[in-house]
Amino acid sequence: MARQSQPTILLTRPLAQSERFADQIGGAVISPLMRPEFLSPPVPAGEFAAIILTSETGAEAAGRISAAGGVLPKRAFCVGNRTAEAARAQGFDAQSAMGAADDLLALINAAAPVGRLLLLRGQDSAGDLERRLISAGKETVSVIVYHQIAQNLTDEAAGLLQGASPVILPIFSPRSARLMVGELRRVAATAPICLAALSPAVAEAFDFPTSLREIALRPDSAAMIRAVEAVRVSLAS
Repeated sequence: MARQSQPTILLTRPLAQSERFADQIGGAVISPLMRPEFLSPPVPAGEFAAIILTSETGAEAAGRISAAGGVLPKRAFCVGNRTAEAARAQGFDAQSAMGAADDLLALINAAAPVGRLLLLRGQDSAGDLERRLISAGKETVSVIVYHQIAQNLTDEAAGLLQGASPVILPIFSPRSARLMVGELRRVAATAPICLAALSPAVAEAFDFPTSLREIALRPDSAAMIRAVEAVRVSLAS
């Protein structure tokens, strides 16, 4: 590939996650496509052996429920290390599956908790973890504890996409991919788009022409950093 002008990385995750990832990759332009809106649902009656958390935002929501007087079990099964860290910060005894939904399911099955499980999730959570747990013989109740409200790109981000230099887009979920495609079309993007996708499902949801596509080998932050670096190397060659 012919060498192109210096690319810019554009991060569209929620602000805290984008800031942390930007630090890990040496900087980026940040323009979150979603912001969380926390809900206050009642905790279902009865006892639960553990809660299940699939995101850092879910961990924050669990802390808010506890702070408001909701009674939640202290044990928490978490999809990954960042979610587990966020859960511990909220006072939960958290275990990390260090991966994705399949890893979380395997962790819960191996731990074999006795009693019902409470899945605290966002409205648009990918996958069907509740159904899979029930199919595996784990009585599970799912409660929506937050929404992710879509928002437009900033003027700075739109300006980058309307330019001629390559823009590297690390995208972490199918919904983020769909939202980003909508924004690319809304701003009439002209920049060469280089996608670093967390998974094949994310890449499939990104229905927009790209100059480069790189899919992380595992659905975690470390693999995404490597995917971004692979795109950088390709652009520099």
